[in-house]
Amino acid sequence: MREKFRYQRAELGVCYYPEHWDKTLWEEDLRRMAEVSIHTIRIGEFAWTKMEPQEGKFNFSFFEDFLSLCDAMKMKVIFGTPTATPPAWLTDKYPEVLNARIDGVLLHHGARRHYNYNSPVYRKFCARIVEKIAKAYAKHPCIVGWQIDNELNCEVNEFYSKSDTLAFRSYLEGKFGSLKALNEALGTTFWNQTYTDWKQIFVPRTTIRDTQNPHFLLEYKRFVSQSTLSFVKMQADILRKYAKPTHFITTNGLFGDMDNHEMAEEILDTYHYDSYPNFAYMADAPEGGMKDRQWVRYLREVRSVRPHFGIMEQQTGANGWNCGMQASAPKPGQISLWSMQSVANGADYIGYFRWRTSPMGTEIYWHGILDQDNRDNRKLSEIKQFSKRLNRISDVVNEDVAADYAVLRDYDNIFDAELDVWHGRIDSISQQGIFEASEALHAPYDYVYLREKTTVEDLLRYQALIYPHAAILTQERVDLLTEYVKRGGTLVLGCRTGYKDIYGKLPVGRVTPGLMNELTGVTVKEFTFVNPDKVKADTGFQKIDCEGFRESLECSTAKPLARYDGDSMKGEVCFAENQFYSGKVYYYGSTFTKNTAMALLNMLHLSEPFCEYVSAPEAVELERRGDYLFALNYSAQEKTVVWKKFVTDVDKNIKTVGEMTLPPYGTKVVIL
Repeated sequence: MREKFRYQRAELGVCYYPEHWDKTLWEEDLRRMAEVSIHTIRIGEFAWTKMEPQEGKFNFSFFEDFLSLCDAMKMKVIFGTPTATPPAWLTDKYPEVLNARIDGVLLHHGARRHYNYNSPVYRKFCARIVEKIAKAYAKHPCIVGWQIDNELNCEVNEFYSKSDTLAFRSYLEGKFGSLKALNEALGTTFWNQTYTDWKQIFVPRTTIRDTQNPHFLLEYKRFVSQSTLSFVKMQADILRKYAKPTHFITTNGLFGDMDNHEMAEEILDTYHYDSYPNFAYMADAPEGGMKDRQWVRYLREVRSVRPHFGIMEQQTGANGWNCGMQASAPKPGQISLWSMQSVANGADYIGYFRWRTSPMGTEIYWHGILDQDNRDNRKLSEIKQFSKRLNRISDVVNEDVAADYAVLRDYDNIFDAELDVWHGRIDSISQQGIFEASEALHAPYDYVYLREKTTVEDLLRYQALIYPHAAILTQERVDLLTEYVKRGGTLVLGCRTGYKDIYGKLPVGRVTPGLMNELTGVTVKEFTFVNPDKVKADTGFQKIDCEGFRESLECSTAKPLARYDGDSMKGEVCFAENQFYSGKVYYYGSTFTKNTAMALLNMLHLSEPFCEYVSAPEAVELERRGDYLFALNYSAQEKTVVWKKFVTDVDKNIKTVGEMTLPPYGTKVVIL
């Protein structure tokens, strides 16, 4: 894994926009930041016109003045390339740089992310401004890193411009070589979609009911990912010509239709994420669920990209746009809770968004640490207290997050589940169910993405692997998992495993779970989509859910563990165990709801891994990094945890044992 840069101590930062403020505020702002131990700022990512106000006319004095002030005040700076918001002079003169809707209507100037990655004109202008910025500013001692663009593929991750069509044709021709091979792979004979000339191929366009060839769309998603990474690499290559050896290059993810793992490994030096748990409290957010605790799951996704990462934007205030989004302000304690949530799950840097609420524009309701009145407030005080706590555990950067098992993912199945409503529904049930079960049983897990470079040693770190619904399987992945099981690993599979090929087609004659037949010791006799009824399965000692989909299994070498308890498949096997060399494979012919996943984790002895040290209620998250154990209360009520052994309370620097009360939204870090 490419890892040129890692934070040496846990630290705080903030997003700052000097172009939004009178210069008379700059020095006082930086001084106030330092008072709460904020010593790093991210700037520049939306300020193209400040540096190139007209085509080819450059002026770097504005940020030169600001960076000189940062040099003098010992403030560290992450400088963002401004390519997320092309200037009005550019989009007006060169409309080909604009992205388009699926019906061909251009996305005009006035918002952000309205460009496309594949316009040669846009790439030329981007390359030039990035080179000019790097050459002008890399000399400043305050510069420590570079952020490429901003939230790549956020807001929009579909591209329908003419430039994208030309690039898509080139991508397909390079991959398939001939129209005959393309037509065969993508099943174009269905509905007479066969192509006889490359010029007949376009990016997806408006059709009846928006129906598209699913295999074509799957390939289009892969193309979008490649386009995104190519755009990032272009900028990274330029920055490296001028960056100092101590500088890092990063971006702030995690968004769709993009192979974040390849980007982080092949292009970037480190990785940052934007964490906004307050989205869980939006005006239109559904009731119930895991609310802000859901961000633990997203942080685990980030950790799969980089075990150690930074938060470029951490929630500090109410979030909302004047055109729609609305959420309440964080309650007392929640900023600290969400900050500690990030640290407990692998973050070594917390950069808050933003220093002060914008006085203008779409984000006037996306509040910062300070409000528009610019007075000290509760949020600033809370961050000041958190900074003291973080300083006491600054060496946590040397520790990995503990996890005994992992959930397997891959981009082929992620993309397919976004296109195929059958696949998407069952995957959504299981991803959420496994997460909620893990939180209820205080059993944290990792996400592991199966990639070409994944080795069996990467997998043998874990007692068990759960691969919920790998509809698309490759022989390479099956061989890797087979070796893992042979060497003593436990593999858990769910329904709909292995019924598609790499292009999302259904191979004729393949008996599911396809390439996994020998490993699982089962074949699927019958299957059905389940809507909306729920059926139980009987394991002999408890009932488990069978929601969303059901398969009846025929066992060859596998041993039946559970049978359906109702409906047309009553008595049919739904859960089986297969001993394979030194390991075991479990196949479940349905989805993993919270109830089912809890039963599974208990059966595999993966629940409550910290029970030797602590007992905690379900509302409290437990995470471990090295000898640090984190307890986080997501409830509006006090919660009690019980330390079973003497531990060191980091905040008080004393040994403690027995009951401890966590206040509403309170957190505690102890040393084991």
